[in-house]
Amino acid sequence: MLHRRHACLATLLPLCAAVPAQVASPHAIDIPPWFADSFLELNDDVAEAARAGKRVLLYFGQDGCPYCRELMTTNFSQRSIVDKTRTNFIALALNMWGDREVTWLDGQVRTEKALARHLQVQFTPTLLFLEADGRIALRLNGYQPPERFEAVLDHVIQRRPEPLADWLKAQAKPAGRPALAQASFLLPAPLNLQRRRGGKPLALLFETRHCRACDEMHDQAFTRPALRAQLARLDVARLALGDRQPITTPDGRRLDAAAWARELSVAFTPSVLFFNDRGREVFRQEGYTRPFHFESAFDYVASGAWQREPQFQRFVQARAERLRAAGRPADLWK
Repeated sequence: MLHRRHACLATLLPLCAAVPAQVASPHAIDIPPWFADSFLELNDDVAEAARAGKRVLLYFGQDGCPYCRELMTTNFSQRSIVDKTRTNFIALALNMWGDREVTWLDGQVRTEKALARHLQVQFTPTLLFLEADGRIALRLNGYQPPERFEAVLDHVIQRRPEPLADWLKAQAKPAGRPALAQASFLLPAPLNLQRRRGGKPLALLFETRHCRACDEMHDQAFTRPALRAQLARLDVARLALGDRQPITTPDGRRLDAAAWARELSVAFTPSVLFFNDRGREVFRQEGYTRPFHFESAFDYVASGAWQREPQFQRFVQARAERLRAAGRPADLWK
């Protein structure tokens, strides 16, 4: 079965010294749960994918270097990338220093590390996109940021005839900023998120770098006066998905932030999780919506409406009607 212990971290630079197989890294991260389980008989996996109208995506990584972590926590936290990958590929993960046996497309059985040598894997992450006949349609050596990675996916999915470099140049999109946005309303580190009875609810943002939707959230939603007024009614904190800083959770536990994010099943950025004054999650919004809906989510929790109206969309409609009745603008698409 597919190795579930941890995803490996990696570097775009030539490989650092080999680490012993099966030794847990203090910086290891989880492979996304939608990666497939497999007996690692690649001919069978390729055939199974073809029957489903998909192809195999083979990932090689290692523990202890940063770029596989970036791939898993940044690229694979963006909904459009995840949706395209899951729709078009069966994704399998291999540890380039691992000892599991893999039957390659030539019928030879090799360990993961022997297969990595056979395929001349020199960088991690390395991604191999396999055709239904077993040919390697595209090999991606090293990490690419989300906007370029998504263009690579499109090149493979569409079976584009032009060279990848030409396609990437033509498909260039504005990149997400390389640093998280600064915001004065965020609680400072070290984060103690423990709640107290009668205190403010908590809005917890999960973001990543190179996330255009995260940038839009700060540039548009958080600059609106109506939302800024809502922020005074809650405590607002932020964690970078995959961050390993120690925190105190809303229910008072001391945890590694990345471990807590896994426990909460946070998969997409930006996500906002709302906790009541007893430290219980009461609502979440995954992905960035237009500012009016985003603002309404904060009002839904801060006002306590979640306790009276279990349907958030009904709350949004009623809120819009109240604002219009008071002569205030309420455009659900802005």
